[in-house]
Amino acid sequence: MKQKKIPLRKCIASQEMFPKKSLIRIVRTPDNEVLIDPTSKKSGRGAYLCAKEDYIDLAQKRKAIERALKVQVDPVLYDQLREYAKTVIHDE
Repeated sequence: MKQKKIPLRKCIASQEMFPKKSLIRIVRTPDNEVLIDPTSKKSGRGAYLCAKEDYIDLAQKRKAIERALKVQVDPVLYDQLREYAKTVIHDE
């Protein structure tokens, strides 16, 4: 049997590679809305962020989401990310 390849994505805060399932996808929709994308299927420009509070703080400090999505981000999004991160399972 062939081993199934695990898709990896780079965290925009730490610049480290992680399994896609352990990351949060944030998307800028064609309407310039910035949303959390739990299904990873929404259309638009996406960025991945590690689902841990330290990385969310780091992304906020470095303005990593703004840079990755090329749009201004409402600080409320970071609070939503912290809440959402509590529901994500960490597989490392």
